[in-house]
Amino acid sequence: MAYFDNRKKREKVQGSACNQDKAMLVRAFHASLPGYKPTRLQDMQALARHLGLGSIRIKDEDSRFGLHAFKSLGGLWCAARCLQEKLGLPSPLTYEAIQAVPEQVRADMTFATATDGNHGRGVAFAARMFGTKAVVFMPSGSAEDRVENIRREGARVCVTDMDYDATVRLAAEEAEKNGWMLMQDTTDREEDRVCGTIMEGYLTLGAEILEEMDKTPTHIFLQAGVGTMAAALCAFFRSCCGEEPVISVVEAEAADCLYQTARHGDGRMYRTEGNMQTMMAGLCCGEPCCMAQRMLEKQADFYLTSGDDASRLGMRTLAAPMEGDPVIISGESGAVTTGLLVKIMQEEHLQDLRMALGLNEESRVLLISTEGATDRENYKKITEGTGIRI
Repeated sequence: MAYFDNRKKREKVQGSACNQDKAMLVRAFHASLPGYKPTRLQDMQALARHLGLGSIRIKDEDSRFGLHAFKSLGGLWCAARCLQEKLGLPSPLTYEAIQAVPEQVRADMTFATATDGNHGRGVAFAARMFGTKAVVFMPSGSAEDRVENIRREGARVCVTDMDYDATVRLAAEEAEKNGWMLMQDTTDREEDRVCGTIMEGYLTLGAEILEEMDKTPTHIFLQAGVGTMAAALCAFFRSCCGEEPVISVVEAEAADCLYQTARHGDGRMYRTEGNMQTMMAGLCCGEPCCMAQRMLEKQADFYLTSGDDASRLGMRTLAAPMEGDPVIISGESGAVTTGLLVKIMQEEHLQDLRMALGLNEESRVLLISTEGATDRENYKKITEGTGIRI
């Protein structure tokens, strides 16, 4: 693993569109949807004591709308806002207002996106819920479990012979050609309305977390593929909690485009070249979202990279927790921050990083298990012997 200390480049907290007022607006919309309920903020007291930390709280996204990942929050909000703009729906936006639009009007609309799995499933779910169509493009090598999950939502799935980043470009081309509404969670522009709206959707996570935490976290670890969730929540917690939390962005070391961009620090976006071999499909992105990275470089403290070993450790740690702690079903991208935290606190060669982060017995750590077992075959293989069943 590697890390980059970004604190000298950080800026003082300024006004942000990803603030508490926006979070409450977005959360109110999500709360109007059938099946909405806040996901659990799990208290891992035994693990915290074992690692010498004050507390560890993990936001468990396995139960989000039955889709086993947080990503639906962005897709639902963006789809709803697209429909609001096209159809002139009133504010505040609700599920009931969308359902009042004649079915045939909604059925003539199509959302399109590219995905490694979770985002596309969220867009497909939104299309099914709102009565529109969806076309989802997926990169070569996509797990069959993830492909079938999206098809079950009623979307047309096109698995390409390209990597993720080329698939993103293909989706944009096809959407333009066919008049579809593109709902992509990454962009090469510093400002992008659709991408920004998807990022707003993730603010429901922050609103739910702050409602349940009695004290604000001192340390937050946020997974990043292209970086949109990390950027949205980084901005949200800076807005609500100020300068105190040490916020770290965590990437797969095989797809470390945000880390490389931050490390070079010359204003350019750096692509990860070569064959990105990692089981963390949700983090396997070679090109950073420019909009997200511009936000992160102003507000994140550290960029960390992690190998699959930390992900496996996190999956097994959460599947077979210490006595008194709850079981969390966490997939490859969801568990990496847990595994990385365990390694940072226990491995001697990471002492310098532990000290730089300021992790100690007073630390209140917040992690997000961003997905459950979205690739069940791999999850079973890795957690075999822990006694857990899915």
